Amino acid sequence: MTTVTLLHPGAMGAEVGAQARRAGARVLHVPTGRGSASVERARKAGLEAAESLGAALAVSDLVLSVCPPHAAEDVAYEALGHAFRGVYVEANAISPERALRIDGACRDRGIVMVDGSIIGAPPGADSAPRLYLSGDPEAVGRVAAVFKGTAVLARPLDAGVGAASALKMAFASFQKSARALAAVSHALATRHGVGDELALEAESITSRILAEVDYLPSLAARAWRWAPEMEEIAATLRSAGLPPALAEASATVLRHWTADKDRFDLPLGEVLAHLHAPDDLD
Repeated sequence: MTTVTLLHPGAMGAEVGAQARRAGARVLHVPTGRGSASVERARKAGLEAAESLGAALAVSDLVLSVCPPHAAEDVAYEALGHAFRGVYVEANAISPERALRIDGACRDRGIVMVDGSIIGAPPGADSAPRLYLSGDPEAVGRVAAVFKGTAVLARPLDAGVGAASALKMAFASFQKSARALAAVSHALATRHGVGDELALEAESITSRILAEVDYLPSLAARAWRWAPEMEEIAATLRSAGLPPALAEASATVLRHWTADKDRFDLPLGEVLAHLHAPDDLD
C-alpha cells in the first residue's frame, strides 16, 4: 500500500486525497494547526489523521502539496525539515521558476520532486480534474499509479520540472483573467443601464476562444486598430470608477502586433513569437 501525506485538505486537496484513498492508498493529513473546516473536510474524505507532520512523513512514500500558491514554498520547506525520503509532489498553481526553486531544495535533501498541476474542478460525480505531472519519469509513474482508475486523470508529461506548472499558468492566465474581465464588463454595462443588452450580446460569443488558435493571425492583423479601441475602453472604465488595468494590458499586448497590420496570412508561429518583443512599442 502506498502511503501519501496530503498537505493540506482544502476544497480541492481533500477530494483529490479521497480519490487516492478509494484507489487503495493510505492518505494521511495533519490536523494540528488546521482550522475546523479543514479537519472536517478531511474527515468526510476519509483521510487518516496523523499525530504530527513528522510522524506522517516518516511513514509516507509520497507527499502531495495542494495549498494556496503563496504558501507553496513555506509548506515545502516545512515538510523538507523532517525525515522524509519519498517523492514530493508540488501540485500548486505556481510559476515554473518557483517550482524549480522547490525542486532545488528537494535535491539538496536527496528528495525527488514531481512538478504537478491540477486543471479542472474538484473530482466528483460530474467532474474529473486533470493532474499533469512532469519531472523524473519513474517518480511521475509512481504518482500517476496512485490515481489509476479514479476521477483524477493523471497525465504524465514527457518533460522536466516546470512544465506542468507552466501549463497551469498558461491555462489559468486565460481562464481567471476572462472571469475577471467579465465582471468588469458587466459592472460597466450596469453603470450605464445596458446590463440586459450586454447579457443578450454575450449569447453570441463563442465559448471556445482559447481553442480557436486559427483565429490568432486575424487578431494580429487587426491589432493596429484594436489597441486604440482598448485604450478608449480603459478611459471609459476610469470615468465609471472601474479598474482599467485589464483593458490597458490588452492594449499593450495588441501593440506587439502593430507591424503585422492586415497580414491575415501570418503563420501562427510568427504571431506568437511577436509577443516576445520588448514592451516599449509606442
